[in-house]
Parts: sequence; structure tokens; C-alpha cells
Amino acid sequence: MGECGAPGDVNSNVLVARSTGDAQLDKAVWQWLSWDKNQKTKEQIESLLQNGKHKELRDRLCCRLTFGTAGLRSAMGAGFCYINDLTVIQSTQGIYKYLERCFSDFKQRGFVVGYDTRGQVTSNCSSKKLAKLTAAVLLAKDVPVYFFSTYVPTPFVPYAVQQLKAVAGVMITASHNRKEDNGYKVYWENGAQITSPHDKEIIKCIEECVEPWNGSWNENLVDTSPLRQDPLKKICDCYMEDLKKICYHRELNVQTNLKFVHTSFHGVGHDYVQLAFKAFGFQPPIPVPEQKDPDPDFSTVKCPNPEEGESVLELSLRLAEKENAKVVVATDPDADRLAVAEQQENGCWKVFTGNELAALFGWWMFSCWKDNCSEDADVKNVYMLATTVSSKILRAIALKEGFHFEETLPGFKWIGSRVKDLLDNGKEVLFAFEESIGFMCGTSVLDKDGVSAAVVTAEMATYLEGKNLTLAQKLIEIYETYGYHISKTSYFLCYDPPTIKRIFEKLRNFDAPQSYPKFCGIYNILHVRDITTGYDSSQPNKKSVLPVSKSSQMITFTFQNGCVATLRTSGTEPKIKYYAEMCALPEQSDRSVLEEELQKLIEALIENFLEPDKNGLIWRSA
Repeated sequence: MGECGAPGDVNSNVLVARSTGDAQLDKAVWQWLSWDKNQKTKEQIESLLQNGKHKELRDRLCCRLTFGTAGLRSAMGAGFCYINDLTVIQSTQGIYKYLERCFSDFKQRGFVVGYDTRGQVTSNCSSKKLAKLTAAVLLAKDVPVYFFSTYVPTPFVPYAVQQLKAVAGVMITASHNRKEDNGYKVYWENGAQITSPHDKEIIKCIEECVEPWNGSWNENLVDTSPLRQDPLKKICDCYMEDLKKICYHRELNVQTNLKFVHTSFHGVGHDYVQLAFKAFGFQPPIPVPEQKDPDPDFSTVKCPNPEEGESVLELSLRLAEKENAKVVVATDPDADRLAVAEQQENGCWKVFTGNELAALFGWWMFSCWKDNCSEDADVKNVYMLATTVSSKILRAIALKEGFHFEETLPGFKWIGSRVKDLLDNGKEVLFAFEESIGFMCGTSVLDKDGVSAAVVTAEMATYLEGKNLTLAQKLIEIYETYGYHISKTSYFLCYDPPTIKRIFEKLRNFDAPQSYPKFCGIYNILHVRDITTGYDSSQPNKKSVLPVSKSSQMITFTFQNGCVATLRTSGTEPKIKYYAEMCALPEQSDRSVLEEELQKLIEALIENFLEPDKNGLIWRSA
């Protein structure tokens, strides 16, 4: 734990701290009590110290936050590995130091700061307060800051970075995580989330200056500094104007009698989705009144993640039935992801998976491109992307239609960076996605965006209604044209990191040292790819084409029966996730046979590779 500057006065608590008998812990306690000006979090550490809770103190103070697939993310509370006022100040100081090194025009171009509506009373911690402290660190160093005057969807920050030509931006959000969490998402000048080596270099810079600088605690600077600007109106207007580039059937939207229900899951999405529908010519969607306004307790849902399906969409489905609305769109709390449900002829609701929605979006975006492109447009210049744990349906569409399909590592930060490279090289990118309901329609925002995906869904449903088709019926048509892609994604909870490591190490040393499994139950394994180590048995040189990612666990198995299954750890939550997909050719159209085969293989995967009972894994609740 690095240190900048000489220690200040030692207070009485520090004398007690010396009795912990652990020099590293004593130093960490001293630092916390000397530096933290948030009374609530300071008291949390003092209380643990007075009660002799040395193990919990060590857990909280002797490790640091690190960048995962979505930046820094952790529970709110006291400690160097939690999200709080002090760790956000430290992180921003590190970012300042790194950006100063990277950009000679940093103080001309400025920095963007946005935030969602999360908060925790017990730590006096809220997204807005953390955003104000982020801005304070930079304003105190004479950096212009574009600070949004109210909460915004996460995609507004990367959009603003590009529009305002800022060097970088931060969004304070924990997206769809549980209410106890918060996070700090960093975007680079290209409008994409930071990837390596920036994340590693920023962590180094953070460790070089952990003591708060003069001015870093002055959250009132956002109200008094002439260097602070509010980009809200400009960015919102530009975003809604740019959105019209992917509106292809405005005349149908204006006339439709279809009704839509929208839930914003107690988050930021309501106002912005209403504006997006207006931009496309629609009547506004019907909001779920109990979930329309921000609520950091997410009080009407057991968890604020629309990906959990019908159980968390209960209020919106009941409202849709009452209003005779056939389609429900649900944005997660920071409005960067989208869930969709459609009422079927039998009255039941179908909640689409991320992979199913991607099949629909892929078909839609390509059809719209084909119908509207110039005569000399070259399909070979067109691209779609997906993360490697997502469905291969876009690959199947690309093979038949002649455009390019590419895969990236999990996490939209990889998609955003690759899309920027493609655009810089004159390519046209229509769509990109990750299976966890993250979609990028068009390239105005180089990140997943639930606001644009919601209104594109509405336009697609409107167009299909004119052809007497539902979204679900069109999905079957797509699968019959390009081949069924039946996938299942789920997870186990595991709160013990050594257990997770042991599970994956066993797979790398299965029958013998440095030997991966050749079978999973009765299923023959053709190839193994291990992104953690860089091994890929399908490549001539046995090296993975995708970059190595040592900080997370991820192994993919390709089976002889055409199934591809991946086991990986989550970058934001204590989960072991599994992804499995049967990819069939168009002539293999017996869906029930494919589903049965997939289910049996998943059962074998869980029983043989994850061993939940033996490893104490908690099954995902239904």
C-alpha cells in the first residue's frame, strides 16, 4: 500500500491500533483514521478496532480495489477494498496522475463525470456524492470537468466523452448489482471502457498517491468552480438526434396502435426512454408507477437485475395485461442493459434471453442496412461483434449473408475498443452484444445501451406487427433460416475465492498434471481453450487467439456433438457462471431434441466439473 507525503498528527485511536500486533494492519488503520473525513465510515473502522475485530479490519484495510470487467466495483462501506469517499478520491488521484502523463492537453480538453441513483445511509455514501468528490479532485488541479447536474444513463458518459472530446470520463454506478454495491467505471478518450494496460497503470498511479491532496475533499467545488460545466442539455439533445440514425420506420411508429410498458427498475431510465420513444415518433411507453422513480433500496424487486426474468418483471407484466400492452421493455438501474418480454397468443409471457434478443437485433440491423444502403455498398465492409461466451447466431447469419463476425473477450470494454478500431479503419459496424442483455445498436455509443435498444425493440415489434408476426414468431423464422442456436446460461454463488481457484485448477490437472479433461461424463471433448493461461488445443501452436486474461478464470470446452460450453468467474459478483450452446445447421430443425441434448450436457458439466455439493456452491435461486 503506497504512501504520499508525511504522516499527520497521530490521534488517540492510533495508539490503540498499535496493539493489533500486526505492523501492516497498524499502518493501514492509522492511514484510514488519518485520511477519512467521512464520519460514518471512520466510525465503522474505529468500532471494529475498539471491539478487537482484527480479522475484519484486515479484510477491509489490507487489500485494494482492482479493475474488473466493469471497472472498480464493490460493496459500499469502510475499507480500502470497499467503495467509499476515500477510495474514490484515491482512485481519481491515480487517474489524474496517469492522464497528466498521457495527455499534454488534459487541462484544455477536460473530463466527464456521471452518476446513477445508488446510496447507503449507514456509510453516508451516494453515487452523487462520490461523483462530486471525483470532480473535486480534478477541479482542485485545474482540470475542466463536465459534471452532469442530475443522474444519467451510463451510456451518456462514453457518449459525452466522444462528443465533448474529453480525455476520459467516469460513471459512478454498480449497474444491476445488489443495493449494497457501487462502482467506478472509467472510459478512455475513444469512448470505450479502459482495457489493459491502462487499468494496470492507473492502479500503479493510485498506489503512488494514496493520501488525499489538499482540495480533494472539497465536494462543493462542483457548485463554485468556473471550470465545472453541466453537459446535460447538450448531450441529451445530441444523443436523441443521433438516435434517429437507427430509426428506419418512423411513419409506422407514428401510426401504430401497439402499446409498450417500460420499467426502469427504480433507476435512471424513465425520462430518457420516454425521450427516445418520442425521437422515434412513438407515443410514450406506459411506465410502471411503483418503479418509475429512483429508489436506492430497489424496494419492489428481490434484486435489481432484469436478467433474472419473470420473477423480477412481475409488476410490469401485470400492468401490461391491464393496459393490453403486448411488449414490455425493462432497463436495468443504470439503463445500459435491456430485458424484453412479449405476451404470446395463449396469454403467457415470453421473456427473451440476451442471446434470443441478439438474434432478433442481428436480423433487424442487417435487414435495415440492406434496405437502406447505397448501391455501391460492400457487405464485406460490414461487421457485427459478440463476446466469446455469447451465442454464435451472428456468426451463422454472417456466413449466410456475407458480412464479418468477430468475437472478443467477455466484457463490453473489449467490444468498444475493437469497434473503435474497425471504425477508424473505415469499416461499418451495425450491432454488437453480450449475452447478459447488453446491446449496442449502431455506433453512436461504444458501449452497451439499454435506452437505444428499448426503442429499437419497439420499432422492430411495430414493423413485425404489420407483417402479422410477433417477436417470438420472427425468432423461430430466424433460427429456421440460419440454424437453431439453443443456449442456456446460469450461475452458482461462491463466496470463497480459494474454492473457485481449486475448481479451475482441477480442470487444468484433471486426469494428470497439466492435462485437461477429455470427456465430461459420456460427452467427448474435442477442444479446450483456457483464456486464463492462453492455451487453445484447436490452434496449431496451441495458443489462444483471444488475449490472455490472467486476472479471471475462464475455460471453454467444444464437444463432439456441436455444443460449446464455458465456465468462468464473474468480474463483478461472487459467481461461477456457465454458458452452453448447441449450434445446429438449418436442416437440423428438431428443437426439442437439441434442447434435451443441451440439458443433459449441462447436467454432466455441473456434476463432473463444478461438483456443487462437494464444493459448497449455492445454486441460483429459481
